Amino acid sequence: MDASLRRELGAHLRAAREQVTPAQAGLDGSGRRRTPGLRREEVAALAGVSVAWYTWLEQGRARTTRQVLDAICRVLGMDAAAHRHTLSLAGFLPAAPRAGRTPIVVGEATRALVDGWATTPAAVLDERFDVLAANRAYRLVWGDPDAVPAEWRNALLLLAAPHIGGGPYRVVAEEPLLRGLYEQFRADTAHWPDDGRAAEIVALLTKERPGRGALVGVQGGAGLRADHRRRRGGTAGPAADLLPAAARR
Repeated sequence: MDASLRRELGAHLRAAREQVTPAQAGLDGSGRRRTPGLRREEVAALAGVSVAWYTWLEQGRARTTRQVLDAICRVLGMDAAAHRHTLSLAGFLPAAPRAGRTPIVVGEATRALVDGWATTPAAVLDERFDVLAANRAYRLVWGDPDAVPAEWRNALLLLAAPHIGGGPYRVVAEEPLLRGLYEQFRADTAHWPDDGRAAEIVALLTKERPGRGALVGVQGGAGLRADHRRRRGGTAGPAADLLPAAARR
């Protein structure tokens, strides 16, 4: 695990710790607390590790084992998605790396389906959130993906840098959605650790949002919520998403 991922893992754990109350962890929450959530020593004691080692982990200075991370995730009450994201940051994949990459080709049936949503902005995305196709309503609201540089033609990047997309609308309070999409992106692309395109997206995101600190400051990793409808597979090819967007001024 490289230094940047260790720092990202530490920020993720720290954000999760700050969201857990002592009562949720079965501790006495009475008395004055200078910081929100659990103390580091409380997490360390409940997870069965030393305070110094857990502090180093949050600071991105220590490596760990999957068993220890599982214990920490249980202490912090992480759901399945956040637990999976934690493991992926530490290099412990929940499944074996997928064999090979099959280029996604958007079929005519999928294009017809997306174009048929005349009043609903919709796009076809792959597992990296690269925009493979978009309907007219999407282009009117969010801008034409084909009009931006190819390396920026990505829903995650365009959300992080709305000035590049050029659409007349943008998401209000986009940080929660951006964090969720970023965590899902990291979990999905972890199956291909040598993927050059995924590395390019992270580099561009880092350029636009230096440090990416705001993106990892969240406990959950749920990604696309119920109001961002999702469709896997079908004629769009493997791991393709259809994402109708709700435009807001």
